[in-house]
Amino acid sequence: MTVHEKYMQEAIQEAKRALAEGEVPIGAVVVLDGEILGRGHNRREGEKDPTAHAEMIAIRRASRRLGDWRLTNADLYVTLEPCPMCAGAIVNARLKTLVYGADDPKAGAVFSLMNLVQDQRLNHSVEVIRGVCREECARLLREFFKQLR
Repeated sequence: MTVHEKYMQEAIQEAKRALAEGEVPIGAVVVLDGEILGRGHNRREGEKDPTAHAEMIAIRRASRRLGDWRLTNADLYVTLEPCPMCAGAIVNARLKTLVYGADDPKAGAVFSLMNLVQDQRLNHSVEVIRGVCREECARLLREFFKQLR
């Protein structure tokens, strides 16, 4: 198992927590120097908050733990390609690397619809690694939405 797969498995565990709460199963972790600083999973329904995405929660927790909004050398692992809001937060937090599992053809702002995190007009650019544990991440989402129908 690679390092990226190891931390994606942590994000997948967060996605499973979301699933258990009846939320869309998306999970995220922020990692710095081999340590998980922040974890998050979707909480939009439970918190009645449109910004309670897995990435936003993990970034907030990591920033609180570090005592700084700059997560300059940290990496974010998330099970689904980030939306525009989360991609903006990733850039603003100055994250070093974004590693994600499944593409999001309807809302993805890293590869699918646009590439916000590497837009040269912005003041920060993030390294991107896509497709880590892709099938496992996608399967969680497919099964969740299949049960809704």
